[in-house]
Amino acid sequence: MLGRSPWIAIASVVGVFAAAALFFLPRLHDRDPPCSVREFESSRFIVCAFDARSHEMRLYSRDASGAYLRGFERLELALGADARNVRFAMNAGMFNDAGAPIGLYVEDGEEQKSISLTDGPGNFHLKPNGVFWQGHDGSLHIEPSEAYALALREPRWATQSGPMLVIDGEMHPRFAEDGASRFVRNGVGVRDGQTAYFVISSGLVSFGRFARFFRDELNCSEALFLDGGVSSLWAPSIGRRDDNQQLGPLVVVLDR
Repeated sequence: MLGRSPWIAIASVVGVFAAAALFFLPRLHDRDPPCSVREFESSRFIVCAFDARSHEMRLYSRDASGAYLRGFERLELALGADARNVRFAMNAGMFNDAGAPIGLYVEDGEEQKSISLTDGPGNFHLKPNGVFWQGHDGSLHIEPSEAYALALREPRWATQSGPMLVIDGEMHPRFAEDGASRFVRNGVGVRDGQTAYFVISSGLVSFGRFARFFRDELNCSEALFLDGGVSSLWAPSIGRRDDNQQLGPLVVVLDR
């Protein structure tokens, strides 16, 4: 050992570092910021990407005691040690005054609220509304509520909201190009079976512009409105955690 050439030793060290670099290369991509700012038609949006192949998604509504979480502070407590792995979290669908989901809600394979196909007032009933869901195989989907109900799906995670923003590549038929109703809005779009984009606007936007952002900028053939007015985001990578304490179901995406 003592008589080994220094060049051989140097080569060995270089080889170790090269092997380490190859080992860590796949992880470098995972360190890309989960959320980024995009501009579209003079509006600004924060886009948070979810890749089902390398990240984990969960839905939360209540804590271990059965109390509705209502905000990110209590979500962090519910996550425990997993809170350190949060990429982002967002409000995830319509809810009543108590914070309970008013449409389909499935948490880790357990259906806690059945699908709603009734008519009524408000954005939720601006038909078609829809369901965002993830299968037990990890695949991601958004489909109109009626189609979901007919197919007798068995998701691992699911939340119903409305209205649909984009349906099979087309804007919701009742949207104006840029209507007068404008709010801070958030929603989710599916680009393919492994990729979803969770989006929150940085200012007031119409349904039409919000839908076009998903369709034309993010190339999502299906997109679903999650809420407006109360729209909230927790994104550690950009130092943001909104303090709204009157939310309903929450979606969180974590590093595996």
